Amino acid sequence: MSALNSHATGNPADASVAVRDLLIAYGSLVVLDKLSLDIPKGEFLVLLGPSGCGKSTLLNSIAGLLDITDGEIWISGKNVTWEEPKDRGIGMVFQSYALYPRMSVYDNMAFGLKIAGLPKSEIEERVGRAAKMLKLEPLLKRKPSELSGGQRQRVAIGRALVRNVDVFLFDEPLSNLDAQLRSELRVEIKKLHQDIGNTMIYVTHDQIEAMTLADRIAVMKGGIIQQLDDPHTIYNRPKNLFVAGFIGSPAMTFLNGKITALNGAPAVDVGGGVVVPLGRYQFEAGSSAPAAGTDVVLGVRPEHIITGSPADGTEDGRRFWTKGQVKMLEPTGADTILWTEVGGQNLTVRVDSDHEVALYAHFDFAFDLDRASLFDKASGDRL
Repeated sequence: MSALNSHATGNPADASVAVRDLLIAYGSLVVLDKLSLDIPKGEFLVLLGPSGCGKSTLLNSIAGLLDITDGEIWISGKNVTWEEPKDRGIGMVFQSYALYPRMSVYDNMAFGLKIAGLPKSEIEERVGRAAKMLKLEPLLKRKPSELSGGQRQRVAIGRALVRNVDVFLFDEPLSNLDAQLRSELRVEIKKLHQDIGNTMIYVTHDQIEAMTLADRIAVMKGGIIQQLDDPHTIYNRPKNLFVAGFIGSPAMTFLNGKITALNGAPAVDVGGGVVVPLGRYQFEAGSSAPAAGTDVVLGVRPEHIITGSPADGTEDGRRFWTKGQVKMLEPTGADTILWTEVGGQNLTVRVDSDHEVALYAHFDFAFDLDRASLFDKASGDRL
């Protein structure tokens, strides 16, 4: 298990944040098992996964808010494993705003600097700079009760920002906001990172936040980093069934099948007489099609299915055409999701909302074989 959690690339002193063989255990319950990770300076890393996967535990360990069982944590070239949170050179933004209700926005942002004994002029300069970046200048005299949820979260971000640290940690900062505010603040956080260029580590269970914000995403399950990659790679070449199913909305369709042969080339029999050729499929480096009869799972994203007619062209075997019947329609605004079946298995197809389609109508569609994913059913790993 621990081998899967090794994502270190070099000397921990060379990374902005480095975790080495981190073990978090409570008795016989192991939450993080020998996790190693390097985060270069200026990267926006998102820890993504369902509740209980260990993402907040990892973040809180980096922050110094949890006692670790074993391992090391390095920040800006310094081993801070046993340092207090205030001495680690981090700024943290929590899910709850944790603002002082009797203080103004200015005083909330300045409080930590006053406690640290900074000169008044420097406090004013830092708060003013952060307030300008976060569009809080008109609100500096207000109390938290006079602010919206989004404004309060901006104040919480500003309170971390004034510390002038190298690393910022975000623990699901947008989960208490409604959809529109989440979208607005995502843009502001992304712009903030572009403007200041500091290292940011961001915890969320929201795949949209992860895909839009991250330079790299660490998808976690059961305390294990399942895949650490840029958003494009994770979306298009997921390493296993868990990552493939967790990323994407609507989710990737999974079709159970068996490896067979079609015209002398490997293919997948998904049932009902439908055999999908794998001639265009790009297997993982060093691997090839498994033996005939092997149980596999063919994964296809709804937007990677083309509707139309085989007469439109096969593009040198890139597309595999078949027929289906519309079982259900889900209008979503910009798109419409069609539900159909292949070999008795459910399949979802995303089409433009202007696409004319009727319930129970028959239609032709094709898999884009360049964008398909194939997994070993027993292990769940990408082939």
